[in-house]
Amino acid sequence: MSETPVIQVDNKCSRCKGTTCCTYATEPVDTPRSKDDFRHLLWQVSHEHIELYKDDSGWYLLIQGRCEHIQPDGRCGIYDERPPICREYDNDWCEFDEPAEKGFIHYFRNYRELLGYCKKRYKHWNQPNKTPI
Repeated sequence: MSETPVIQVDNKCSRCKGTTCCTYATEPVDTPRSKDDFRHLLWQVSHEHIELYKDDSGWYLLIQGRCEHIQPDGRCGIYDERPPICREYDNDWCEFDEPAEKGFIHYFRNYRELLGYCKKRYKHWNQPNKTPI
C-alpha cells in the first residue's frame, strides 16, 4: 500500500481540522414545482442523514456521511486512487473559508422543517390534489 502524500502547507486542506468536505455528499434534484414533488422530498428528508437545500444553483439533497477513507489524522487513505470527483474538487472556496449554509436560500434538515415550508407555500396543503375529470 502506498504512503499517503503530505499536502503542501499552501493548500487549505493541510490546515483543515474537520475534513468538512469529506463528511457529506450532495446530489442535484429537479426543482420542485408541485405538491407531489414536495411530498416526494418530504419522504426523502424523513430518512436519517438526508437534508435538502436550495442555493443559487438549484435544489440539492445533502447526504450527511463521513467518507470511509478519511484517516484519523484527516488525510485521505486512498489519495492516489481516489475517485475522479475527488480529484476534480477545487477548494478555491470551501468550508474552511465559511460555512456552506451561508449561501443557502432554503435549508431543510428534516421532515418538520420542510413540511412547515410546504404549508406556507401552498395555502391548501392538506387538501388532496384536484385531478381533472
